[in-house]
Amino acid sequence: MSEEPSETKLIIPGLRSLYDHMEILAYPMVRAVAGLWLVPHGGSKLFGWYGGDITKTAGFFSKVGFEPALPLAYYVGTLEFFGGLMIAIGFLTRFWAIQVIGLLAVAGFVVHWPNGFFWADKDAEYPLMWGVIALAIFIEGGGPLSLDRKIGREF
Repeated sequence: MSEEPSETKLIIPGLRSLYDHMEILAYPMVRAVAGLWLVPHGGSKLFGWYGGDITKTAGFFSKVGFEPALPLAYYVGTLEFFGGLMIAIGFLTRFWAIQVIGLLAVAGFVVHWPNGFFWADKDAEYPLMWGVIALAIFIEGGGPLSLDRKIGREF
């Protein structure tokens, strides 16, 4: 049985230094983007950004059978807005990420899946992809460059 090489050989070896210096940014960048992409969705529900409206969200929830619709709309808006910010900065990361997983699982499997898979038709692909990213964030936690790491405590 042959041993695995300890480090992959680069096609362009001169890039090793760049990769080594930037490696610490890779996971925080994914965590920040995943969190910040939720914020405008919550802002549209809670603050009317982009023409959104909490009553429209509640109406949609009621239409698809989610009751009590208005409290659920406020919960989802709060999760997306504040939870997204907290994931982005890495504070109580797992607490927020597990809720996002649930939200996106419901969006993907209950709301969008009956219409198909591909997001071009507003189907399940997009929420399920973000749900898997939220699962990875839940598993990893805050990671480097997070408030969780700074305070030395995680959920």
